[in-house]
Amino acid sequence: MNSRAKGKRGELLWRDFLREHGYRDARRGQQYSGTETSEDVVGGPRGFHCEVKHRERHDIWASIEQAEHDAGGRAVPYVAAKRNNKPWLVVLRAEDFLRLVTP
Repeated sequence: MNSRAKGKRGELLWRDFLREHGYRDARRGQQYSGTETSEDVVGGPRGFHCEVKHRERHDIWASIEQAEHDAGGRAVPYVAAKRNNKPWLVVLRAEDFLRLVTP
């Protein structure tokens, strides 16, 4: 499977995960807006910018940097990452995590 097809597969899996958890409007983003800095999946949590990675091995630092760059300061960047036969992980900056969980 080529990397583009694998990326699409990961985006569809994340879209489906979001839909299963109440984000009914979740959909792949880039094919609608057509820009390089578009979210991989839109219609998820408001105020967040999504980068999806579906790989067995990847550089999480490069992934979060890509999400930060693409978010352009307009949203909280995060990476939804998945390996085969493993659950989804969500990676975000510690400052953003603390804003979510601090009372």
